[in-house]
Amino acid sequence: MSSARPTALITGASGGIGLELARLCAKGGHDVILVARNAPKLEELAKYLGGMYNVRTEVIVADLADPEAPQAILEEVQRRGLGVDVLINNAGFGDWGLYGRADLEKQLAMVQVNIVALMVLTRLVVPAMVSRRKGRILNVASTAGFQPGPLMATYYASKAFVLSFSQALSNEFQGTGITVTALCPGPTSTRFFEVANLPKDIPMTGPFMMPVEPVAEAGYRGMLRGKAVVIPGLFNKLMVFGGRLVPRSVTTAIARRIQEGRGNG
Repeated sequence: MSSARPTALITGASGGIGLELARLCAKGGHDVILVARNAPKLEELAKYLGGMYNVRTEVIVADLADPEAPQAILEEVQRRGLGVDVLINNAGFGDWGLYGRADLEKQLAMVQVNIVALMVLTRLVVPAMVSRRKGRILNVASTAGFQPGPLMATYYASKAFVLSFSQALSNEFQGTGITVTALCPGPTSTRFFEVANLPKDIPMTGPFMMPVEPVAEAGYRGMLRGKAVVIPGLFNKLMVFGGRLVPRSVTTAIARRIQEGRGNG
């Protein structure tokens, strides 16, 4: 069962950007370890990737909202005689609404998935990468990480952590053979908006929403090149860099207007 191919572990692999990143890894000659909560979707994806690209596929069903999940995942990887050459921390979710009315349990789960699990998984795989002097880490952040986000305060803050954390590690690992990349997509055609309960009339769901494929492709290629930050799409780049030219209070107010939706004035 051993393989000379590098192995990529992808969290949140059952759909959206994570699924497409898993496909790109398999297409690129990586064995893949698929991690998510949805066992049937993971099994289906594993069968497809193994058959299509002739790579080894492994499924680990885990809920990263469980604080013990990252350690359990790594132990299962080791039990199966595998290593992690590429770590893709993609799992994450958001929640829309005023923070003062938010479900605290859901907010805590968001922090656990978006921040803590990512941070712990990264820490767990790094020692082996250091010993091999080789490894790649791709953390899925967001253009939301560049500014505050009223009505999605915890989500935006969590992505700011991911972005800052990734940039710091990218610097720390210079010259070690390990690269860390933050993928910062803008609005992307996934189930994110549905899961986060965002209003259907917000501008983010309009013509500037990107398909999953070019977003994942940009992240994958950026990871292979060792780029510290990848922002897919011209519109998203313009929004991020344009936001640096105006006061933060202005970008925060604009973010709130956008997320309130057209129908809410």
